Amino acid sequence: MRRAVIILAVMLASASAGAQRAQQPAVEVFKSPTCGCCSKWVDHLRAHGFTVHTTDVEAIDEVKAKHQIPQSARSCHTALVGGYVVEGHVPATDVQRLLKERPAIAGIAVPGMPIGSPGMEVPGVKPQAYDVITFNKQGTTRVFASH
Repeated sequence: MRRAVIILAVMLASASAGAQRAQQPAVEVFKSPTCGCCSKWVDHLRAHGFTVHTTDVEAIDEVKAKHQIPQSARSCHTALVGGYVVEGHVPATDVQRLLKERPAIAGIAVPGMPIGSPGMEVPGVKPQAYDVITFNKQGTTRVFASH
């Protein structure tokens, strides 16, 4: 009986994770082919139920310009999801919040590459405080979340 309960619990958890993946749109990530922290961020998103497709590009600044990411908001990789731009090491929980709330913005970003943000963890080094900011096509920014 106990074994059946455990198996049922595992099956329900697996079904829940599958349903979460089905509800979230796929993420398209544009990154440098040699960037390890970008790959770690992709792993972070996948661990939170996102389906992620990556495209390695040599001219990443062209991608950022095309999607009107303000200079002050730029980081090492750019992602597109659900009609939004996600720039840099944004936590998956903030991407999920963005997709749930659907604010009238172009996207969210973690400017730079703060230590401790997803994909930028360094063992033995204290994480930096950082903000996730919103931006619009005019370049206006405001704080979306603080970590």
